[in-house]
Amino acid sequence: MTQLRIAVLNASHRDANTTRNFRRELDASVAEFDVTGGHLPGDFEYDAAVVTGSRSSVYWDEDWIPATKNWVADAIDHGLPFLGICWGHQLLADVLGGTVEDMGVYEIGYNEIEHTGDCRLFDGISRRFTAFATHSDEVSELPPGAKPLAENEYSNHGFRKGSVFGVQFHPEYDQRTARELTEEKELTDERRESVLAEITDENYERACEAKQVFDNYLEYVREVRSGAADTAVPSSVHDSEAGNEDESEAEPQRVETNETSTDALLDSPTAKTD
Repeated sequence: MTQLRIAVLNASHRDANTTRNFRRELDASVAEFDVTGGHLPGDFEYDAAVVTGSRSSVYWDEDWIPATKNWVADAIDHGLPFLGICWGHQLLADVLGGTVEDMGVYEIGYNEIEHTGDCRLFDGISRRFTAFATHSDEVSELPPGAKPLAENEYSNHGFRKGSVFGVQFHPEYDQRTARELTEEKELTDERRESVLAEITDENYERACEAKQVFDNYLEYVREVRSGAADTAVPSSVHDSEAGNEDESEAEPQRVETNETSTDALLDSPTAKTD
């Protein structure tokens, strides 16, 4: 079987944990791009794309964010499937016409989330499952025509529109990442100690169920390549932004798997990502 080629848009401000986690969880040929440094793919010759978390907010005035949004919008218009994690989830919602806002509280730690039970992204995952989450922004309004997939008492935790999927939680986190991020966050001593106390082998094992999201997504991408998947997408992201909520059946793009240059981030500084 030909290995899938996945463009990973790394928005973590060169966090080494992010590189390690996504390379471990994605069973694919990964081309990684440091979007915070202005590095974006030069074309759309990938089978799919993944957008990581970030310590930035989607609505912040940072030079790299509009360029990233523009590339993502063009890639969606070219039929590229997407999976967004945390900030990536929010970015995809924003690009498709949804709303991202500060939710006024901060969710951090291993929490329970419930999915709707009717999306293949969550196949093999218990209806109520545990995952590590860390965010103070939320998708407060889904993009026009998007379908909610998961939520908890804090916020929406998943949506789908056509071939675009987003999840607010972090299925890729290992205990090291969770611990380092918690230690860095501006929390009260009491809350920090409470969250750290829950980063245990038992909770991590429970959260590993959510990693199935990655395999499910890659299986979907394989079906897109073969023409077997349901890939209803907006005729144009820009139409969607203008308020056109109609969806059309689009033939999925099939791309070659020739190698292109990558931006490996293994020697990056230890900024922490949400």
